[in-house]
Amino acid sequence: MPLNSPAEKEIWKKLEPYAQLVSSLLPRADSVSVFDAEGSLCWTTESTLGPDLPNAIQSLLEGAHQRPHEAGQRLQIDGDEFPYYVWWLRNDDGQFIAVVAISTRKAVEGDSSSFEFVNQMVRPAMECLRRELAAQGALLSMHASLSARDKDVELLLRVTDTSHQAGGDKIDELKVLLQNAADHMSCTLVALIVPDKNIAMMRPGKDRQVDGSLVARTHRQLLQLMTTRRESVVINRVGETGGNASAHRILCSPVKLPSGRVGGMLALYRDSNAAEFQARDARLVEMLARRASASIEASYDSLSGLLTRPALEQRTVAALAEDANRRTWCALYLDCDQLHVANENFGMHVGDQVLAQLGELIRNRLPPGGLGSRISGDRFALMLPLRREESTEFADQLRAGAEQLGMLSPNARLHFSVTIGVAQLEQGSDAFAHALAAAESACKAGKDRGRNRVEVYEEADVSIIRRFTDITTAGDLRTAIAENRMRLDAQLIQPIGAPGQHAVPHYELLLRMIDPLGETVGPDRFLSAAQRYQMMPTIDRWVIEQAISQLSAVAGWLKDRPVVFSVNFSGQSLNDEAFQDFLFERLEHCALDPRVFCFELTESDAIANIGKAEGLMRRLRKLGCGVALDDFGTGLSSLSYLRALPVTLLKIDGSFVRDILKDPRAESMVQAIAQLSRTMQLATVAEYVETPEIQARLVSLGVDYAQGFAVGRPQPLTSLLEELPLLCSATVLPPDVSANMRRLRLEAGHAVGEEQERVASGIRR
Repeated sequence: MPLNSPAEKEIWKKLEPYAQLVSSLLPRADSVSVFDAEGSLCWTTESTLGPDLPNAIQSLLEGAHQRPHEAGQRLQIDGDEFPYYVWWLRNDDGQFIAVVAISTRKAVEGDSSSFEFVNQMVRPAMECLRRELAAQGALLSMHASLSARDKDVELLLRVTDTSHQAGGDKIDELKVLLQNAADHMSCTLVALIVPDKNIAMMRPGKDRQVDGSLVARTHRQLLQLMTTRRESVVINRVGETGGNASAHRILCSPVKLPSGRVGGMLALYRDSNAAEFQARDARLVEMLARRASASIEASYDSLSGLLTRPALEQRTVAALAEDANRRTWCALYLDCDQLHVANENFGMHVGDQVLAQLGELIRNRLPPGGLGSRISGDRFALMLPLRREESTEFADQLRAGAEQLGMLSPNARLHFSVTIGVAQLEQGSDAFAHALAAAESACKAGKDRGRNRVEVYEEADVSIIRRFTDITTAGDLRTAIAENRMRLDAQLIQPIGAPGQHAVPHYELLLRMIDPLGETVGPDRFLSAAQRYQMMPTIDRWVIEQAISQLSAVAGWLKDRPVVFSVNFSGQSLNDEAFQDFLFERLEHCALDPRVFCFELTESDAIANIGKAEGLMRRLRKLGCGVALDDFGTGLSSLSYLRALPVTLLKIDGSFVRDILKDPRAESMVQAIAQLSRTMQLATVAEYVETPEIQARLVSLGVDYAQGFAVGRPQPLTSLLEELPLLCSATVLPPDVSANMRRLRLEAGHAVGEEQERVASGIRR
């Protein structure tokens, strides 16, 4: 092997003792010159040496390679009086390591023409020199191998640690892997081709340009070769690719998917005049291919072949940052229509097959620069560098293409469709999240309007805006619950009827959210989102926990005082199998008398779940709690169900109460409900009592309770509990109830006898 690196050149400087040994063995020796395995002069005792000897050595080397057992030969150069004696030094494997040439001042006595004669004299010196150079060469070879391995390890560490890349993007990781491989392994080009994931990436070597034609000419044969052999292939000579001649050396390794199937290839190309690929290179590339496979697995959905949700966001942010032309981008949110029907009728494997076909359809139709992702079960998101009109047209074509999917057999067809929402990305750091939420809102609106359609986000569309608000509010609500930024308020439900069993004041517990700035957010801002995203059971549990906790602090004061606190729960909680167990476990193990609670359920929720509602209400009544039917009157067709529901209180829907002064039909409705309630021995509450005039009319109509701003505004429950003992006498009525009742009855034309008034006063005291 050649010894001409900086470390190797140090070896030649240590040859003086061997020259002295040669002189002692061959007194007639005039000079000693040492050449490397390629015939380059490395060391000589001559002060000056012309070109004749090096040229002669070069010409002799080729023949010496053909005679591996020859020790050396005599060399006579034209014009020189005396000959040279040349030795071929080889290591133990028979490889050339050096050439030694000795000149003499005159012919050696004995036989001037015989190399064998001279070799007998200096053979000990040649053997010592051979061993020294072989040992040094082995050490240098080992050092070079270790250095190469160190560099290989360094390469693997570099492609594994991509934390310096923006966002830790797996796509950037693949770019880093390819570029490092190209630079480290001195390649013309490195290519990663994974058809299943729609990946075709190329990186040139240092100071080289990407030659896509090189990959285009070879990738089909190489992919076929990888699929067949399933192991690395080294092609160091032209014509070894199955008839496809290439002017490059090729090293190709399969990229295997987690299932074990070959999904693609990692191919390295070198010029034909570059060093050949070795087995060590193949092992290194196999490790790089495994690393590429792991990176792909983390960034791509295995079923659809599209990006994962995090990878989509990372690539979108990167693409927007690199978009020098500031193109318009649009977000598409795609939701499959009733895919659960296919899963139920034909099996989950058929649904997965359709999702895989849809992923392939999206991959094949994505415009240049477009990005596609399967963000969850049957929902997809796309980012397109297109204007809104172009994106809408693309979405409609994609929708039409999706209708053609789902062929099960020649005699059976799966009816499949998708609904797509389109929204334009605006400028800003949260452009991706905002646009995706807007596109999702448009998609959900499209679902409401019949499915299998494309809906564009419009700020003037009230239904879309509402959905969009719900999407953003749902996230805020989850955070507020997690950070305990919720609050219970209480609003008075005041008795306004004749004294009797319905003269006990109630307080309805109302939920408020506190935003990060400390501002109060009313339920009109977040309950719609909670309903839409199935968060009501969580909220209802929080309300019950907080109500019991705060009221337990004044449990001793509440004992024997007829104050009732109304707690709402939703139809979603009614359908939650674990909610009833949670509710009764809390009620039975708290320090409060159950009679302090009245639980409210809307009429529509109760009728929609009549069996569960009746069972829950009976359990609550048996425990001693009150039960109210809220928003009563909005579903009068359900009057037949009222006999079956063991309620104690009917809350008249506020839409009737507001209009009783100007709409005779509303007044008649309220009066009818009040009469029905008296017949069934139920109390009535009128909601949204906003003026004293409305309250006076309600008294005349026989309503038992009033709730609204004319009666009392909501206040924090903690504040109410601090003030309640001061507001109430030995009983519990607020001190102004007597005056209010007197005034309202007089205004309604119902004079109250002196005896009745004395009785009422006695009750209040």
